[in-house]
Amino acid sequence: MRQSGAQGEAQLSLGSDFDDVLDAARSGAPWAFERIYGDLAPAVVGYARLQGSAEPDDLSSEVFMGVFAGLTSFTGSEQQFRSWVFTIAHRRLIDERRRMSRRPATPTGDVDVLDRPGGDAEQDALNAMGRDRVQALCADLSDDQREVLLLRIVADLSIERVAGVVGKTPGAVKALQRRGLDTLRKKLSREGVSL
Repeated sequence: MRQSGAQGEAQLSLGSDFDDVLDAARSGAPWAFERIYGDLAPAVVGYARLQGSAEPDDLSSEVFMGVFAGLTSFTGSEQQFRSWVFTIAHRRLIDERRRMSRRPATPTGDVDVLDRPGGDAEQDALNAMGRDRVQALCADLSDDQREVLLLRIVADLSIERVAGVVGKTPGAVKALQRRGLDTLRKKLSREGVSL
């Protein structure tokens, strides 16, 4: 999916079509909205889920409502666009956490499980195990380390772009990444998993 682009930045999935897709979305073309959403929504949902969002799909919807409402104010490359989208996701996640701290949720059971379509039970189980494993690994990280690693890995942002999203210096982001990876490496080593 990623290819080398100009000036050392990776070319993402929209690549040379990015400017045309962005212009079409600004003009209200539904296909362009779908293309942008399809390109970034899975990563935004994954980021929100691994950050502990109560409703990662809802948060992602809020993110894209903000993205589409603000398209006319955006200028830059596809990589800058991706960074901008994850800055919005980061802020929506902070907003969600603030809301949740003011109004703690009361558990009512997972009644929406009845509305979920059936699928491949084996694949669903493997997906859940993988997701649970990643969440367990992330639980050992500090909030800042988890944020940096998820933005680097799931969002596929550069050190500089992560620094912009989280409001830290690139040096601080590198240190958080290094400490986070060391924590994961030690945990996996204790479990007998080699990297």
